[in-house]
Amino acid sequence: QVQLVESGGGLVQAGESLRLSCAASGIIFSFNAMGWYRQAPGKQRELVARNGSGGTVYYADSVKGRFTISRRNARNTVYLQMNSLKPEDTAVYYCQAVTYSSDYWGQGTQVTVSS
Repeated sequence: QVQLVESGGGLVQAGESLRLSCAASGIIFSFNAMGWYRQAPGKQRELVARNGSGGTVYYADSVKGRFTISRRNARNTVYLQMNSLKPEDTAVYYCQAVTYSSDYWGQGTQVTVSS
């Protein structure tokens, strides 16, 4: 059974940084893609960043230049380095991992940025 476990969320002030981690277990091959979504209260879940096959990377416009996604394929781990955090980055952040036939989600980690 595949499980994704996120860590690294917390409460910070605007302008500070956080690093989220997501580690997968129960899988013996690499995912096609791993990424991060977030969901703020009253809003839809949105894609923040994704690292796909071949090293392709996507960032939402709202985080370009501030967030960096990285992967360690051998360990099926993905990170999200978040710098210059803003109050509007406050949300629950979810890790997603995708294979050819399935996608998997972590339980989410809360990120709160105070002004």
